[in-house]
Amino acid sequence: MAEVVLTRLGKVFPGGAVALEDVDLTIADGEFVVLVGPSGCGKSTLLRIVAGLEDATTGSVTIDARAVDDLPPKERDIAMVFQNYALYPHMTVAENLAFSLRIHRLPKAQIRQRVAETAAVLGLEPLMDRKPKALSGGQRQRVAMGRAIVRQPKVFLMDEPLSNLDAKLRVAMRGELTRLHQRYGTTTIYVTHDQVEAMTLGDRIAVLNRGRLQQVGTSDELYRAPCNVFVAGFIGSPAMNLACGRIERAPGGLALVLGDHRWTLPPAGPAPGGGIADYAGKDVLVGLRPDALDIAAGPVEADAPRIVVPTVAVESLGNEKNILFLPPFEVPDVTGQVTAAAAATGIDTALTAMWTATVDAAARVAAGGTVQLQLDLGALYFFDAPTGAAIGADARDAMPSMAG
Repeated sequence: MAEVVLTRLGKVFPGGAVALEDVDLTIADGEFVVLVGPSGCGKSTLLRIVAGLEDATTGSVTIDARAVDDLPPKERDIAMVFQNYALYPHMTVAENLAFSLRIHRLPKAQIRQRVAETAAVLGLEPLMDRKPKALSGGQRQRVAMGRAIVRQPKVFLMDEPLSNLDAKLRVAMRGELTRLHQRYGTTTIYVTHDQVEAMTLGDRIAVLNRGRLQQVGTSDELYRAPCNVFVAGFIGSPAMNLACGRIERAPGGLALVLGDHRWTLPPAGPAPGGGIADYAGKDVLVGLRPDALDIAAGPVEADAPRIVVPTVAVESLGNEKNILFLPPFEVPDVTGQVTAAAAATGIDTALTAMWTATVDAAARVAAGGTVQLQLDLGALYFFDAPTGAAIGADARDAMPSMAG
């Protein structure tokens, strides 16, 4: 096991494409850290730099207090699990597990012992004489993980290892990965674009966008106190609803204006938008989680935080329903355009115009109809319109974690 330290890591490909920019991140000894972000954000490039498969343009990588920038992959004492399994098709399961140990010229007795122990942990014993073509996808993935485990490295690197599996098997393999990490306690860096996978697996999650590290924290920290609008919109399923609004002074407090709606905000407190008073008279981005909306009863009152909308679609998930609708007010630009300040910080406010409300499974609502929704104004999130940075004490308290 080992601590991994990334210091001001940067990568610029020939032609000028920036894959990573000034990434500072420390993965503690024995920690399971997940790198998550959209396609092209730099997470796989970062993993390949740690593995030694790519050279960093700037910065350094330290493993177990030793700089490894000039070391080839085989001397970094890491093991990598790939998306495509990377098994030798002409070898049996037993031979695949033993291959790296033979390359390192371990004694035969030690090889047999390690292979047998790994096979027992992963439930591969009945499959030892089979070749990869005779295995299912889940079995191949277990063999791929076994090839990494059997080496007993200081660091595991996993590049979207579950993405080729079906949904049910992915859930099972997530549990398997958690169990293996609890057993071995090896420092692990795991790459995925699936934020649900990230939230269920990692001790901490590092969110990347456009080559920049946006925020690092536990799944609860990222969900409850996102540092900017990108993290807010990326972490959570269904995604946070976003709108363009304005804060105005009101008798005894503040009011939120969304399109033709004007609602008095609850008194400032521990809510996500606790620092919004400084934005009176200014435009802001407003966020609301889908579970902060519910079906309302009775007529719409003048100052009631309610909206009446036509339903675009209704997703019935058994234990709940998701109502998809177009809100009656402006949402962040969906064409991909961002402000100059947002572009400079790597924050993209181009998020979907469709809103989602998560309601009780028994709710009577159908696509093509109309529904009246109640908004929980105490659960609002606020973001600075030009930069996308979070507004409020809770979000600011989370900012130091961005450095890892």
